[in-house]
Amino acid sequence: MAAEAAPFKVSSLNGKVALVTGASSGIGASTSILFAKLGAKLALNGRDMENLTKTAKQCKVAGQSEPLLVPGDLMDEDTAKKTIEKTVDHYGRLDVLINSAGILVMGSIETTDMEQYDRVMNTNVRSVYHLTHLAVPHLVNSKGCIVNVSSVNGQRSFPGVLAYCMSKSAIDQFTRCTALELASKQFLEKCKETHALGRPGEVDEVA
Repeated sequence: MAAEAAPFKVSSLNGKVALVTGASSGIGASTSILFAKLGAKLALNGRDMENLTKTAKQCKVAGQSEPLLVPGDLMDEDTAKKTIEKTVDHYGRLDVLINSAGILVMGSIETTDMEQYDRVMNTNVRSVYHLTHLAVPHLVNSKGCIVNVSSVNGQRSFPGVLAYCMSKSAIDQFTRCTALELASKQFLEKCKETHALGRPGEVDEVA
């Protein structure tokens, strides 16, 4: 008998502005609908306009709010810039960035040519880096957060999906490094509320 999934609780996202990429299908679409149920204001990005519209309709039913659609291919730098600009112009802020857009191309070192390799790395890594770079000033201002959708392929080795595995390993490292770089902009401010001194203790004070 299969074990039942453990129940989980998600706090309200009422009033939070979330930009979800890859929202036309899969994890991105499902995340968008859940966020709508939790009260988030959504900006949805995807390349398939028909499916993106379907997701938006489901979000509106779930959350009674009309999502902002910012369709386009994020590999295009101008599209990435406009995606952030339109989201912030429309809502006045950005609280959450969900980097869910990605592609999987089958192929080994013998069969994956450079066009395929570039397409996977540009979509799964370069566009994520660029969009995050553009979003960070707004997220620092709102004390927001970033969610990068990775895969077990980034941690384990699988044959036949070489470029994809490499791209997800890069996303894992990108996430770790970025978290360390941005931690001081979140954690030290939070200390003002959670520490009696309004700051972390110094080493000589601990000694």
